Amino acid sequence: MDRSVPESPATARKVIIAACFGTFLEWYDFLTFASLATYFGALFFPPDDPVAALLASLATFGVGMVVRPLGSALFGSLADKYGRRPIFITTIVLMGVATFAVGLLPTYAQAGLWAPALLLLLRLLQGFAVGGEIGGVAVYVTEHAPADKRGAYTSALQLMGPLGILVSTLQVALLQTLLDDGAFHAWGWRVPFLFSAVLLLISLKSRMSLHESPVFLRMQQLGVVAKAPLRECLSDRHTFGRMALLFFCISSGGSLLFFSSQVFAGVFLKSVVRLDAQLSSLLVIISTLLLFPLTLFCGRLSDRIGRRPVVLSGLLLGCIAIMPVFLGLQHFGNPALAQFNRTVPVVLFGASCAYSPFAKAANDCERNQEFLTTRGVAYSTQTPSGDQSAVSVSIAGTQALEGFRPQELAAALHVRGWVERADAGQVDFPMLFLLLSVPVVAVALVTGPQTALLAELFPARTRYTAAALPHNLSAGWIGGLSPFMITLIGVRSGDTLSGLWYPVGLLIVACVAGALFLPETRQVKLDE
Repeated sequence: MDRSVPESPATARKVIIAACFGTFLEWYDFLTFASLATYFGALFFPPDDPVAALLASLATFGVGMVVRPLGSALFGSLADKYGRRPIFITTIVLMGVATFAVGLLPTYAQAGLWAPALLLLLRLLQGFAVGGEIGGVAVYVTEHAPADKRGAYTSALQLMGPLGILVSTLQVALLQTLLDDGAFHAWGWRVPFLFSAVLLLISLKSRMSLHESPVFLRMQQLGVVAKAPLRECLSDRHTFGRMALLFFCISSGGSLLFFSSQVFAGVFLKSVVRLDAQLSSLLVIISTLLLFPLTLFCGRLSDRIGRRPVVLSGLLLGCIAIMPVFLGLQHFGNPALAQFNRTVPVVLFGASCAYSPFAKAANDCERNQEFLTTRGVAYSTQTPSGDQSAVSVSIAGTQALEGFRPQELAAALHVRGWVERADAGQVDFPMLFLLLSVPVVAVALVTGPQTALLAELFPARTRYTAAALPHNLSAGWIGGLSPFMITLIGVRSGDTLSGLWYPVGLLIVACVAGALFLPETRQVKLDE
């Protein structure tokens, strides 16, 4: 009998609900910033260069991802030394207070450089708190769950990320609908941040009523609590090997699949398939809703057949499906554009074609790259031959257009069959939904058992640190950077689809690592 879980099912459910609500708040707070990052460029940074202001705003958001591992290292060590519950409460308070404070910040017009400095500080605190929460909360919840239902009980925790995205996105969209542009920029953007105070009070009340993890209480009784958890994790070969497995296999696979299906899919539908923005968002939202029952089912399934086969199935499906899914989205979402890109070669001649979507185009070659990329046109680049040094664009081998002439270039593309927007009459909506559902199934297969697996991989003494640190490193460095890497590779190659080899390649690594080293953990005892 597993002595680590003495609570009744009712107590375990209470823990799950409190943990889920708190994790939802963490994701709501974290992702509200992402939803409004484009507005923050104008609100908090010098208005002289709008592109630089936008980049600074996005960089400020990215800082939160960078410091997540630091938060997990600090809070993980404290949780393994002093208990899960106090850290569980500290992280939610830190996140909630930082988010509420963002809603009170003065803008650049009101406080000058103090505005971006304070915004950066609060963003650092947000990322720090998320690092202590995500991964660690999986340990706390799993240590309370009934031994034979860990997958089913803990899978609900994985739904809080998608739920946070949905609520944050819908709230911002509602405010933009109810308020005119001036009112939204003046004060409407503050509402989601200030509203987080209500969520914080509810979450804090529910967490204060919880008890310490029974596993940690048992370690205290036996006097075996770790004195230097992080040092133990890094010095113990077995634990360190499991941390590497978590980093390269489970967490990287889950985060890559999540960002590909829930983040990049929407970008792809808008910028490459050229669907209407509202329609693209609706399709992604509907597919996200499908993730809820599938994740719960996969968590329950892992209790019956084991974590290993469920997770490996998701990784394998992701490896196989990502490229065909996005090819299909292009084909069924905008057949005319897909046909154009297959049959009409577009060649950009220039010696300085180094456009990045994260910087302002600096010359005619980069301006042509930006024009073609943002209109879903696949192209190749070549260095001009001989004495030719002028930038030019050739379409289907016809006479090249020299320099940057956007109106003439658009007209020439139109003649060859390029379309500015997808024709609603040609869009196959059922097929788009079915295609978007495939990576959602892969996400559910990996993340359904993931919460239980995070805790089951490691010994009780250092479990919080060992689970939280590699999970946050992987989510931030691999998953969080994946939209950036996909976009950058696509732009540099001239074909957006080529960027998808980045997640596919890493998923292959995850799949191989899992097949070789991932153990079955369903029956392990958590108090050992």
